[in-house]
Amino acid sequence: MSAADRTRELAVFLRTRRERLDPGSVELPARRAHRRTPGLRREEVAELAGVSVDYVIRLEQGRGLRPSPEVLEALAGALRLSEDERAYLFDLAQQRPTRQAAADDEAGPLSRLVLDLSPLPAMLVNHRFDILAWNPEMAGLMLDFGTLPPEQRNSLWLCMLHPGLRGFFLDRERALREGIADLRASWAAHPDDKALAQLVDELTSGSEECARLWALRDVRVNARGRKRLRHATEGPLTVEYEVLAPLQAPGQRLIVYRAADPASQRALDAIARDC
Repeated sequence: MSAADRTRELAVFLRTRRERLDPGSVELPARRAHRRTPGLRREEVAELAGVSVDYVIRLEQGRGLRPSPEVLEALAGALRLSEDERAYLFDLAQQRPTRQAAADDEAGPLSRLVLDLSPLPAMLVNHRFDILAWNPEMAGLMLDFGTLPPEQRNSLWLCMLHPGLRGFFLDRERALREGIADLRASWAAHPDDKALAQLVDELTSGSEECARLWALRDVRVNARGRKRLRHATEGPLTVEYEVLAPLQAPGQRLIVYRAADPASQRALDAIARDC
C-alpha cells in the first residue's frame, strides 16, 4: 500500500466512523442533540478529541497529515473505536511497528500439530489467509485442498469465488462480512505486501459481493465464534471455532473447529470416518 493509499484510506475510514456514530452515545451538550443528518459533526469530533476542527477537516480530506500516537488515541476515543478498529487506525497512520511476516509462508513444525488435532477439523493459514496446512477432517468438511492449484488455496478466495462453496455458509452474509473485516485489518498491518494487495484486488474485482463488503470498512480480527455450515452429504451443522496465534510465527493462525451441538458432532464424526 503506497503512502497516498494509506492517507486516502485513513481519510475515508475516519469519515465513515464519524458518520456511523450515534450522537446520543457520546457526551455532547443537550442543545446539540437535534440534527437532520446521522452521525457526529466534524466540530463535535474535534471537541471530543481535543483537536482543532481544521485538523479534523484536513485529516478527512487526506491532506498528508501523519497524526501522532497521542492524537490517534484521542480520535479513537472520540469515535468509540473497537480495539481492532483502533489497531487499524494506528496501522494506517504507520504509528505501530509493522508486524513481522517472516516465515509466514511456511508451515514448518506446525503442520504436524495440525495433523495431531484430528479428529477436530483444523488448518493453518498465514496473514493473507493462504492455507498452509490442513488435516483430513478439514478437507472432508470443506473440500480437498490438495486438488487445488496453490494460488487457490486461500480461505477467503475459496469462500468468495469457488463455485463449490457458494452454499457452504448458511449465514453467508455474516460469515463473509466477518472475513472481509479480518482481511482489512491484515491489509493495513502489512502495507508493503504486494501479494496481499493483489488478493484484495482480485476479490473486489471478481465479486460484487466482496466489493460491497470491502466498502463498508468494517474491521475485526476474528478470534473465536460460531458458524452454521452445510456439508455436501451430512447436511446442516454448526461449529465453534478457535483461532490461535503461534508465538514463533505470529503472522500465522491455527484454526480449530468443534461441534456446537450433539447433531453437529454426529455429522463431524461421520465426516471423520470417511476421511
